[in-house]
Amino acid sequence: MRARSVLFHTALVAAAACGRPAAGPAGLVYYESYDPRSLDPALSTDVPTGEMVTLAFDGLTQFDPDGRLEPALADRWTASRDGRRYVFHLRAGVKFHNGTPLTAAAVRASFLRVLAPGSKGGRPWPLYPIAGAEAYAAGRAGDVSGITLEGDSGVAFALTEPLAIFPKFLAMPVASVVPPPPPLASDLGQQPIGTGPWRFVAWQHDDALTFARNPDYWGGAPLADTLIVRIVPEPLTRAAEFEAGRLSVIEVPFGETARWRAQHPDWLVEKPALRVVYVALNNRRGPLSNARVRQALNQAVNVPEILATLYGGRGVLARGAIPPALGGSDTTRRAYGYDPAAARRLLAAAGYRGGMDLQLWRTASNVELSRAAQAIQSQLAAVGVRVELVERDASSQREAARKGQADMVILDWWADYPDADNFLYPLFYSGSFGAGGNYAFYADAGTDSLILAARRTVDDASRTALYRRIDDRVYAAAPWLYLWFPKDLWAHRPELRGWDLPVIFNGQRWTHARFGER
Repeated sequence: MRARSVLFHTALVAAAACGRPAAGPAGLVYYESYDPRSLDPALSTDVPTGEMVTLAFDGLTQFDPDGRLEPALADRWTASRDGRRYVFHLRAGVKFHNGTPLTAAAVRASFLRVLAPGSKGGRPWPLYPIAGAEAYAAGRAGDVSGITLEGDSGVAFALTEPLAIFPKFLAMPVASVVPPPPPLASDLGQQPIGTGPWRFVAWQHDDALTFARNPDYWGGAPLADTLIVRIVPEPLTRAAEFEAGRLSVIEVPFGETARWRAQHPDWLVEKPALRVVYVALNNRRGPLSNARVRQALNQAVNVPEILATLYGGRGVLARGAIPPALGGSDTTRRAYGYDPAAARRLLAAAGYRGGMDLQLWRTASNVELSRAAQAIQSQLAAVGVRVELVERDASSQREAARKGQADMVILDWWADYPDADNFLYPLFYSGSFGAGGNYAFYADAGTDSLILAARRTVDDASRTALYRRIDDRVYAAAPWLYLWFPKDLWAHRPELRGWDLPVIFNGQRWTHARFGER
């Protein structure tokens, strides 16, 4: 069996190197646009890393393709009435890929590893609600008091304050469980060992990653034998590879939307994304500190025209910051609407009858958003707002936004977890200024109070009502130029069965995907 395994893995690597699926109908081929940063859950700060971690590892909870929270390594959990204590109960009989049994101690050790003061480069914030976690991460405490064991199969978490969405945090890749004793980060980053549905085989950097089915997976072994993940940076190259049969699925390029809808409608899957495209208006800089100016900018831009022209209509006009698929969204809210005459009146009332000069930062690496910035520049000129486009690489653009150095910056925000909180707390809470996500530097004591109240509210209906109130309040203040919520449009090979387009990046584990008859 050992010799057969080595030969089998060698064949998989060779197939990946040739840029083709493994031989036979059992092989699946996915792609990433760039090489993952690492395969270590503690370093899952980008989408490719998070998606690969999701294949090899499990958390206590997980998301399905529609963003619903499901049990994972924990088959059940309970919460105290006040929402400050959770107990997760582990499934029986789960083993890591190396045969080590899963225990509650492994869960605790995994979380301490993520929070360890010596760990650099990760994003441990999903674990910060646990009592003592931040102090431990900062080196001010020798342990995390809020994580305790209840026998070999129970893990209890005491939180610093009520947080109804805490189980969703534990479905994020950074909260994945690794085997004890924790491997060296360098080993885990290149040779992942988890409990997930796919066992790691090989990684040829900037070319392909190869995974084989885990026959002992607690959720049922994947239906396909292999999953190869190719690194294909260019959208048009991906489209050509897909049409040649060398990729199982692809995202349809925006410029190709009409053609694909006309030629291959039966291959397509479309879903509203948990994402928002917007222009952050720096509420602390010059004219933009005036709400009437910000409202005027919203009325001066023809968002439906830009969406139709540049995005192929693949989006829902934003009348707030919460995507339509999430509780708290209000797609019927009265929009600012395109009204240049009203925009000019507002600017005059704010003391800017002669217009103003502003800068809009963009990055050339995102072609669609870069073109949208040009369209915004042209339309704002019609109401006397003179916009200089400042083009930088993505990291420089983000850094300027975080430091408050940009008047306006065009951005898209992707959900880390499927809940309206992820579009309110980072983007509009005053404690999230800059690096926390609030690039508009919007600050309002009433909004802060409502956001914190929503996080502490255990009842789902009451929390959803608070989300809507928050979104109403923020929208009226116009801290953004509100654009749209994208719709994801993907194509799959007609023979592919059991694959569903995920609304959250770690919501597709490929366990039910297989090739079969049409």
